[in-house]
Amino acid sequence: MAEIVAPRPASTTLLLRDSARVGGIEVFMMVRHHQIEFSSGALVFPGGSIDQGDKEIVERPELYAGGAGLDPSASSFRVAAIRETFEESGILLARPKGSQDLIDAARAKEIEAECRGPLCEGKTTFLNVLAENELWLALDELVPYAHWITPEGMPKRFDTWFFLAAAPPDQLGAHDGRESTDSIWLSPREALEGAESGRFKLPFPTTRNLIKLGKQTSVGGTLADARDQPIVTVMPVMTRLNGGRQLRIPREAGYDGEVFEVGALG
Repeated sequence: MAEIVAPRPASTTLLLRDSARVGGIEVFMMVRHHQIEFSSGALVFPGGSIDQGDKEIVERPELYAGGAGLDPSASSFRVAAIRETFEESGILLARPKGSQDLIDAARAKEIEAECRGPLCEGKTTFLNVLAENELWLALDELVPYAHWITPEGMPKRFDTWFFLAAAPPDQLGAHDGRESTDSIWLSPREALEGAESGRFKLPFPTTRNLIKLGKQTSVGGTLADARDQPIVTVMPVMTRLNGGRQLRIPREAGYDGEVFEVGALG
């Protein structure tokens, strides 16, 4: 019997903005580099694994705000979400120390220009970026949206929390050119239509969350609704039937179904 691989803790952020262009919300997404081991070539939200540096930030409460009532594990998921968002999009959910307001777009751009490259290259740490620029991470800007765990039997597994966040005003975001090769603001409907046409490749959890997100019409309404909804953990169970594959997830997770066809077996 194959050994079950333990899932790695990870975080994903759905950055949202209201858009007159689409008459609703847009979400920031990126195309993964084709040489990336996980979800290569896929259209995804910013995110990645928790690292030791995230845990070190959690141990330094002077580096973040809005974490009241969160245990160290929950705080680590949020710190990782903000770090990965900054690394992969350049958007920074942080406040100047002592302020209740997020840093403005001009200051965020300065920090990105100075720190994003060295951070992604491992030449500095996110803890140093925060300390040197006198910033608090804005953990309270993140609203839990979903919790997915990769099915047992997969060679690479993740225990991923999905968070919603309103994009700070005038922070537009851009891919890093390393792990991702393109980035785009688009409506959930546009992302799903792109997958149907073959323009985009969407992982199954991304598809389900886009469909769920597509029912919303404004950022404020989306965040308020998410705050009121319980999070049901999803660990899909794959079954083989008539030459195809099906994934079963909990109906109460709120994804308009329980069994989903995911294509023919290779």
